[in-house]
Amino acid sequence: MSDNPFFNNIEKKTGVNMGEVLKLAQSLQSANFKDEKTVRDVIQKVSKIANKPVSKEKEEQIVQAILKNNMPLDLASLTKMFDKK
Repeated sequence: MSDNPFFNNIEKKTGVNMGEVLKLAQSLQSANFKDEKTVRDVIQKVSKIANKPVSKEKEEQIVQAILKNNMPLDLASLTKMFDKK
């Protein structure tokens, strides 16, 4: 855990390591979201960090939405897509 009480609180409530989230966020800044492999890698990383499995069908939907510019490319939007059934 970090020394930041805000992050500690989030970690306790979600079980998500904020260090991993920050590392992912930093890597997204330079990611090429026009590249399918990059998009799939990001989806898998978010899935792992959030401990939310993503079916191949859901992964394909997310990939196509991103590649076709049909969705914003921020972490909150990606996380929302994982929660949709």
